[in-house]
Amino acid sequence: MATFVLVHGSWHDGTAWQPTIQHLEGRGHKASAHTIAGHGKRAQKNVNHAQCTKSIVDYIVDNSLTDIVLLGHSFGGTIISKVAETVPERIRRLVFLNAFVLQDGHSLNDEVPKSYVDLFDQIAQASADNTVMLPFTIWREAFINDADLKLAQFAYSPTTRKLGHLMVVSHSSCLPFVRSTSRACCENSQRWPSRSSRPYCLSP
Repeated sequence: MATFVLVHGSWHDGTAWQPTIQHLEGRGHKASAHTIAGHGKRAQKNVNHAQCTKSIVDYIVDNSLTDIVLLGHSFGGTIISKVAETVPERIRRLVFLNAFVLQDGHSLNDEVPKSYVDLFDQIAQASADNTVMLPFTIWREAFINDADLKLAQFAYSPTTRKLGHLMVVSHSSCLPFVRSTSRACCENSQRWPSRSSRPYCLSP
């Protein structure tokens, strides 16, 4: 039997995995889902990608987890890639479930259509706290268009809890959502990103 660590995507927290955890445990596996730093109800949103990654690394190390199947969904793909760089000896397998696998030197913004980059920028600039709350129509038609309306509404509801996080760039293959050339955001980077953009949080 396997030990699974499940990593959620943007606009959600670890509770989104509860039905999956129950299913895996019902088959005799061990499974858990820690909430990424900057996500969840009343979370401090002003965190960078390194801190998001560290929160998952710390969870794995603090719970003495080894030989794990580390699964990331959507933005979680950028997290598990960095986790694998940090504690490769604890990981049996990486699973990217409809997740981002970024090229070296790229941010998540490099992997999505420009129309969405522009939309995220506009929403962030119009917000009071530099966050992005997707309108339900965008969520419904672009992010979960294979689900029926009831499931789409259920999946969207956690986003009303102000989940958010600042995502910044580093030099590796699992770069986060927006670029930043500030040294604080690029700590431990071996080379600087070539482009910059206003950093913002993804938060409903």
